[in-house]
Amino acid sequence: MERKIVSEFLAEPEGRRDRLLQNHRIRGLVDAMQERAAKLRRIYEDANGARAEEAAQLGAQTPEGRLSKFAQRLGEVRDYYRRFPSYEFSEGGDVDPLALIPEPRVEFTGEERWGQTLDLYELHHDFVNARFGRAVDYVSYVQDLADFSGVPRARRLEPGYLGYLNKLVGYLESFYARTQPLVNAARNYRKLEDEFARDWEAGEVEGWEDRGLGGAAAEPLVDLESFESVGDVEALGGDALKEALDALGLKAGGTVAERAARLWKTRGVALADLPRGLFQKGRAPVADPGGKEAERREARARAVALLETKAAKLCEVMAAAVEATVHFAEKKQVQTYEELEREREDERAGEDVALEDEEDAEEDVYNPWKIPLGWDGKPLPVWLYKLHGLNIEFKCEICGEASYWGRRAYEQHFNEWRHVQGLRSLGIRMSKEFYEVTSIKEAQALWDSLRKRQRGGFNADADEEFEDEDGNVYNKKTFEDLKRQGII
Repeated sequence: MERKIVSEFLAEPEGRRDRLLQNHRIRGLVDAMQERAAKLRRIYEDANGARAEEAAQLGAQTPEGRLSKFAQRLGEVRDYYRRFPSYEFSEGGDVDPLALIPEPRVEFTGEERWGQTLDLYELHHDFVNARFGRAVDYVSYVQDLADFSGVPRARRLEPGYLGYLNKLVGYLESFYARTQPLVNAARNYRKLEDEFARDWEAGEVEGWEDRGLGGAAAEPLVDLESFESVGDVEALGGDALKEALDALGLKAGGTVAERAARLWKTRGVALADLPRGLFQKGRAPVADPGGKEAERREARARAVALLETKAAKLCEVMAAAVEATVHFAEKKQVQTYEELEREREDERAGEDVALEDEEDAEEDVYNPWKIPLGWDGKPLPVWLYKLHGLNIEFKCEICGEASYWGRRAYEQHFNEWRHVQGLRSLGIRMSKEFYEVTSIKEAQALWDSLRKRQRGGFNADADEEFEDEDGNVYNKKTFEDLKRQGII
């Protein structure tokens, strides 16, 4: 089996499909080796004593005794075949034991395109029609596949959401096993679960800092001790108050004054002492932290958080497939029926055989500017290439120095999972203020400025509003500058 694996690795596959089947054959050989090694180990460990008993039957103290036992066993064998003469036997000769290992069968749906893209249409349908979901198109759903922050806490603890996560993680595990058969997924899962258990006990799982028991996040977003009255808290604005209330698990609706009054009630008071009516559903602190209710809630929250962590990790590992799924879905929206049919015929005929002649023909294509190729395999026209700004490169340090060609791709990447995850790793929550910010230093400085502004109270120059004769509203500094220049 080892020699067969070496010969498989030495054989150069012709394309993606052959390489995938080769990896599955190697995986089948590795599994067969481990199965036979485990069987041999059980035989030599001899838990039931059968091997020792047979060895004792064949053994004797003297050569004469061993010879007599051998003659006895030989007579038993001859007597057996005398009574059953119709039984035939063979030494095996040219039989290849490796031929007994079945050829692997790998199945993919049409949308999966032999492991190039994900088929999430059924999960997208479940998400859109669920109580915890929302109406989003397929492309947006795939882009935010691992972002669960938009689901309210009360909905995340419902059985339907747990079933959806099980289905999502099950599909991602199946896709990963079919496309990466040589990866030891069990070992990676053990490492992931150990890290999750450690973070869960420390209260460091994002979104579940309270471990499902209700209460404050790891760090309050607003320091109420720096404010003197409810009126000062109102100056923070509706969005900042809503974010601070949501972080504490309190209801975030109502007017700005109502939000400020609700947040002011938490000043110098433990969350467990607040009325339960102030909290969002499913986020009120438990009455008895050590009781059975707390154990049930924490166990349910832990199961949900673990599945969310697994889904996020699988999406991170299969980032290329997720990105290819988005591009393929967008491509399908602009392709004609004839182009789709032609592409499907090429895939059915075999991608490597179908593209071999095209690759030979493309070798002579004159493309000095390295312009991207269109759907027909030819470079885009230069005027179209420049019109869309595809010759301009934008780099983002937050995304790990990733390059984006063209203004459209650059603007879209601020909403993609890679940029949002990069901000999260810096401890920053994505908001509209961070659009067009690609430097780590600038992002951290802006985040510190926003936090200081939230804690600093009312700023007359920035927060006091003035209105001109035409009804245009400005802050104090802008109004005075324009008035000084005679514009208003």
